[in-house]
Amino acid sequence: MAFLEVKDLSKIYPGSDGRPAPVFEELTFSIEKGEFVCIIGHSGCGKTTILNIIAGLDTASAGAVIMDRLEVTGPSLERGVVFQGHALMPWLSVMSNIAFAVKSRWPEWDRVQVELHCQKVIDMVGLTGAEHKKPAELSGGMKQRVGIARAFAIEPKMLLLDEPFGALDALTRGVIQDELLRICAAAHQTVFMITHDVDEAILLSEKIFLMSNGPSAVIAEVVENTLPRERDRHTIHHDPQYYKIRNHVVDFLIHRSKLFQSEGTGERGKPPPLVRPGLAPERRYGYRRQGDAVAGATRAGQGQFEQEPQSAYSGRPSDLHSLTEEEP
Repeated sequence: MAFLEVKDLSKIYPGSDGRPAPVFEELTFSIEKGEFVCIIGHSGCGKTTILNIIAGLDTASAGAVIMDRLEVTGPSLERGVVFQGHALMPWLSVMSNIAFAVKSRWPEWDRVQVELHCQKVIDMVGLTGAEHKKPAELSGGMKQRVGIARAFAIEPKMLLLDEPFGALDALTRGVIQDELLRICAAAHQTVFMITHDVDEAILLSEKIFLMSNGPSAVIAEVVENTLPRERDRHTIHHDPQYYKIRNHVVDFLIHRSKLFQSEGTGERGKPPPLVRPGLAPERRYGYRRQGDAVAGATRAGQGQFEQEPQSAYSGRPSDLHSLTEEEP
């Protein structure tokens, strides 16, 4: 049995016309202990709802979530959550925000034990020297590090991340992504993370869950990230597997996710198919050139993605921009 088992999970709201409005139905998937999984899909497909149900912060209309052989029936300190916003208590210092969680986990600890444990995770996320600062004195990246430190401080069996880097600038995001990889690898942490960033998913995860558009969304595929686990953001794009995986995910988000919605494809109640595009023969995805830059879709919903009889682009991810409608 896998560490996390999600079986026939559904979330259905009553519609304005009285008919049921399903967000997703009969999702079935599993996550092994120590795996880093990213889930990616268009807004409104139910990613955050899935995360909240796994966290015990929301209830499913049907189905079950089993973690470490126990059914999830409510919030637990066995699952640490990092939200899109930092969710810090503004009247408490960095140390006190983390200590609040630590005291909940180990109520029998004295003040010295609590502070020593908090200091360890503060040092781990690179906030040494900011222990006594309030959230108003911290940058956005520092606040998010406090949120990550607080989640790690309770030593959860599973870490749930809801777009934790979405509001950060690119440089800060890169630094914290690298820290997260290092910490998770050292702790053999099981992670379920929501993202809209394809490059982030490829850098961080071992598997990428691709969700179709809602309503009645499904997990259409599980993409196994076959890149070597030790990854460097500065060299990862030199691996020939990188663009095979990236193109596969982008093509799904812009084309195939709509087909799943319109055609109702996908077997409900069964685990989604596992695919390994990094090991597959090269597919050719067209990109329109605009001067010296290459026009390609970097995220779902940016411009139109068209397949053309051109060679696959092999530059850097930072060179990709939204597609234009006409040739320059």
